[in-house]
Amino acid sequence: MNILFVGDVVGHRGSEHLVKLMPQLKHRYSVDMTIVNGENSADGNGITPHSAAILRECADVITTGNHCFRRREMNELFEEAQDIIRPANFGDTVGKGYTVFDLGRTSVAVINLIGMAFMESCDNPFHCADELLKSIDTPNIIVDFHAEATSEKKAMGYYLAGRVSAVIGTHTHVQTADEQILGGHTGFISDVGFTGVKESILGIDKDIIIARLTTYYPQKHIYPDGDIMINAVLLSIDEKCGKCTGIERINICE
Repeated sequence: MNILFVGDVVGHRGSEHLVKLMPQLKHRYSVDMTIVNGENSADGNGITPHSAAILRECADVITTGNHCFRRREMNELFEEAQDIIRPANFGDTVGKGYTVFDLGRTSVAVINLIGMAFMESCDNPFHCADELLKSIDTPNIIVDFHAEATSEKKAMGYYLAGRVSAVIGTHTHVQTADEQILGGHTGFISDVGFTGVKESILGIDKDIIIARLTTYYPQKHIYPDGDIMINAVLLSIDEKCGKCTGIERINICE
């Protein structure tokens, strides 16, 4: 079974471009299931019902992160949707922290967690993962760990090695080159990267970010034009036991 995990999609241009290219990607990589992190899919960051609707055209499951509740209009959708999840360790709030996607011949659980280091206050993600795994009865488990620190991401990878199929890091928008299989079972990468305009700073107009860092004045985020880059990983999973047999970085520029 091949699962395509697409890194943080930024703005409407990244979302629409991903939808456009997804049929080609599915054919090229024989994709059985797609997971997309959509927490920055709305212009101005966050996710909205509109940006979620765009991503739903190409994603089987949409994960999020620290910006998931930036838009209040998402609360009802988080509560009702089975295919859009938020970090499970955000405590007692609307939405679901994991979902199980039915492929017919098998099923895949997708867990969303958020890190503690340099992030907003949240429940312990390691303890949360332990509790969630008690109630999941499929061996095929993908974890989106939305975290800042590479050390915390690597710790989660080793902590869950042998218990889940893959731990995929998101949030920093920079694809790392450390893809590997931990313990001979669990695929891992510190960060899958992002999908958005390549000539930017994390998807935002580079001049805006530079101005903020050099003048200290607040700046309104502007999404630039330019070639779109898609960062993703392809996971090959033995669906009978949940073992990751391959993890391949994907970096495609328009």
